[in-house]
Amino acid sequence: MKQPEDFLPLSQATYYILLSLRKVRHGYGIMQDVEEISQGEVRMGPGTLYGALGKLEKQHVIQKVTVQEDERRKYYALTDLGMQVLRLEYGRLSSLVANAKDIIEKLEVEKDGH
Repeated sequence: MKQPEDFLPLSQATYYILLSLRKVRHGYGIMQDVEEISQGEVRMGPGTLYGALGKLEKQHVIQKVTVQEDERRKYYALTDLGMQVLRLEYGRLSSLVANAKDIIEKLEVEKDGH
């Protein structure tokens, strides 16, 4: 069985899909939410989204769930493994930014100073 660390690093699209699944959503809802939470940076077409969802489901990172009111659409939710993967990736990205912060700021000061 794969460990949560084995999924890292995530692609940008996968990260946003998992972030979107902080609550149960159907495919179109995921596409809309990803665009919103990425502030328009990430726009996914149905092919990309459903390919990613199929792969994530096979890996047990997400699962299909039944929503009584709407049997036509497929709804998805994070599994416990998916939540662990999301938290680990958040920590990894936060660490990357934190470790680079001082270096990048010094570079900016040096650039502006010359």
